[in-house]
Amino acid sequence: VLLVESGGGSLQSGGSLRLSCTASGSTYSSDCLAWFRQAPGKEREGVASIDAHGTTTYANSVKGRFNISQDSTDENILYLQMDNLTPEDTAMYFCAHSVWRCTWDAKRFSYWGQGTQVTVSS
Repeated sequence: VLLVESGGGSLQSGGSLRLSCTASGSTYSSDCLAWFRQAPGKEREGVASIDAHGTTTYANSVKGRFNISQDSTDENILYLQMDNLTPEDTAMYFCAHSVWRCTWDAKRFSYWGQGTQVTVSS
């Protein structure tokens, strides 16, 4: 599985971005697709996930602001809509694929994209 993210950028606090992740290869028979992020000097953390049944889960820090979804016509495309961004959301964002049930344990994810940078200024 090859995952490629896009959509990152620099913007001011309060703005919105939509990240995309396009998968190729043996795709989306997974039990879980997720977005993680990693800020400089910090551990990678789970942000949002969606399982094979469409059940979504969000980190407390992004609930009500972020939305994870799959494209309605192409299930190989995963989105992360991010609204009301703050400087604390600044990080490299990664999409990930797992054949296991959704979890925030990054070790359960076998495939990762290269990441897309999101920088939010105050």
